[in-house]
Amino acid sequence: MIHDSGNFHTAGLPLEKATKVMVMVHGRGGSARDILSLSKYINDKDFAFIAPEAQNNTWYPYSFLQPMADNEPYLSSALETLAAIRARLQADFNFKLPQIYWLGFSQGACLTLEFVARNAAEYGGVFGLSGGLIGPAETPRNYEGTFSNTPVFLGCSDRDPHVPEYRVLESEQVFRRMNARVTAKLYPNFPHTINEDELNIVNLLIAGDQPSTAVI
Repeated sequence: MIHDSGNFHTAGLPLEKATKVMVMVHGRGGSARDILSLSKYINDKDFAFIAPEAQNNTWYPYSFLQPMADNEPYLSSALETLAAIRARLQADFNFKLPQIYWLGFSQGACLTLEFVARNAAEYGGVFGLSGGLIGPAETPRNYEGTFSNTPVFLGCSDRDPHVPEYRVLESEQVFRRMNARVTAKLYPNFPHTINEDELNIVNLLIAGDQPSTAVI
């Protein structure tokens, strides 16, 4: 296994004391500590945060739009890392799936969205910032399972240099088909970064509210 699921950092409440946990997945060239810095913008104080770190700070070598085989064996190892984190949260800390939230940015968002699509369940929430499902345009999306109304947020620039608009729209439709409650928003001419509005939407969804501005 290329990536080490035991290489992670935490923030917020101790895992054994929290009633909710958010798995935060960093982007290419980022780190666990980088993505954990977002935890201070989460208003709910019942959370523990856990962030795995990729080998050499990259989950897979090429664009997420390349054929999946081109990104192997790194992609499979990255997906196995998230599976191992989820299993540990369930087995060692007794988190139920609705208590587990997922947030990823950029390459981490792509990895997170692909993982949850392959492992659909009723999670607390899924937040993909500047990302989309992995694979080229002709990739079949024959995912099984249901999200049982899990809130899913997809936020991205409409001219992101790494994430084309069509992939955000395709991902939105896939998650809707799998019975997620999807909030999607494209930000005009915005750079490849996380903005305040996205974090506000994440907080609203955690609180159980539906953002009124969440329209592509």
